[in-house]
Amino acid sequence: MKTNLIYIFADQWRYHAMGCIHQDPVLTPNMDQFAGESMCFENAYSTFPLCTPHRGSLMTGKYPFSIGLWTNCKIGLEEKLMLKPQETCIGNVLQEGGYKTAYIGKWHLDASELNFTSHPESGAADWDAYTPPGERRQGFEYWLSYGACDDHLNPHYWSDSPKQIRPGKWSAEYETDEALKYLEEHKKEDSPFALFVSYNPPHLPYELVPERYYEKFRDLKISWRPNVPKEKQTPEMETISRQYFAAVHGIDEQFGRIVSYLKENKMEENTLVVLSADHGEMLGSHGLMSKNVWYEESIHIPLLMRQKNRIQPGSSRVIFASPDHMPTLLDLLDLDVPDTCQGISHKASALGEEEQAPEQMFLCSYPGSPESQCAFAKLGMTQKAHGWRGIKTREFTYVITNGYMPEEKQAEYLYDDKQDPWQLHPKVIKRNCQEPEILEFRKQLKEYLRMLDDPFLWEKERDESE
Repeated sequence: MKTNLIYIFADQWRYHAMGCIHQDPVLTPNMDQFAGESMCFENAYSTFPLCTPHRGSLMTGKYPFSIGLWTNCKIGLEEKLMLKPQETCIGNVLQEGGYKTAYIGKWHLDASELNFTSHPESGAADWDAYTPPGERRQGFEYWLSYGACDDHLNPHYWSDSPKQIRPGKWSAEYETDEALKYLEEHKKEDSPFALFVSYNPPHLPYELVPERYYEKFRDLKISWRPNVPKEKQTPEMETISRQYFAAVHGIDEQFGRIVSYLKENKMEENTLVVLSADHGEMLGSHGLMSKNVWYEESIHIPLLMRQKNRIQPGSSRVIFASPDHMPTLLDLLDLDVPDTCQGISHKASALGEEEQAPEQMFLCSYPGSPESQCAFAKLGMTQKAHGWRGIKTREFTYVITNGYMPEEKQAEYLYDDKQDPWQLHPKVIKRNCQEPEILEFRKQLKEYLRMLDDPFLWEKERDESE
């Protein structure tokens, strides 16, 4: 009997926001229990800590730039960014392997509806998109989704017509309701199923969280992380933190409903359950909010895998990058991994076995705002050569940043994450540095850039281009 797959991931949920990690003051009893029954990947990171790029990697097993997803699918760019139907995605492989496939929740891999004229009746606005039946669904048969909309308390969805579905309840709760209906309908079928559930919370707007969850955190005293500067430790920031933790608590409750269903219906042994996120949330650390920076709060994500009597509880220190999800999942399901995948399978680590895995991974970000695009275009330059790139190991974070606007100067940093876990004291690297450790990081980074045809400019190249 083939193994079923349930892959659940939350948007902007950082690694530190699980009770069992003992850092953020969250209440996550269901996740904590699940973690105690799972293989926990301690070093899972978002290669490009932004929604669309990570999701593209998750679906294709490729690096974001290799599939043209160098920023979010949005309006205002010259390019109509989307996950191209020509890509071989995990949904395609699962479907061809005999799986019933389903996707519920946020997609954010299709070009904004405002870039098309085919379904104006869908009512999709701004970055949102109705993805009609067909190749743009990338092999997912059952569909209850939307492109990008953050109205958590009054969400909308599309299924197989442009008519919006408005359930009138918190998005994560409704998506769990529908996931449970799907499981009920498919639990006795001969064909295995693969269900992806994409929760948008705890993504901002932070205040859009049900009162029943926020009530538990209303009077919570915030203990600031050491890297949250004094000027960020404001009453407003305290409220935002409580709202974020409340949303995580809500996600925990919804996740618990799915896990309970599997236990009650004796589906634990033939179902691989994965819990993860697309990227983290800064929540004031280093004076920043949101994501898309190289700090731990932004790039470090939860990744837990459980299948009763097959995956034994434990922890793995393997470096797990965004492109590694697809090959690992397919390998665990005994399906062939397509040659198109650039990531690697960590099946051995998931099963508690020894694995010869890379000791480092690539990190990246590209300027993606219409404003930066215009600024670079005026100078005859491409913003894709800027932003930041880096290498992550278990002990270090190495970064070169060109900034998000043409006038920003290049800087090179090395963070000792073991000795300085809050990343407060980076080593600022001089251009003429010849230390072996730095030369090795530069070599590794250049190898990734060559492999991906990444146009990132080094300092000498920047001098010559200006």
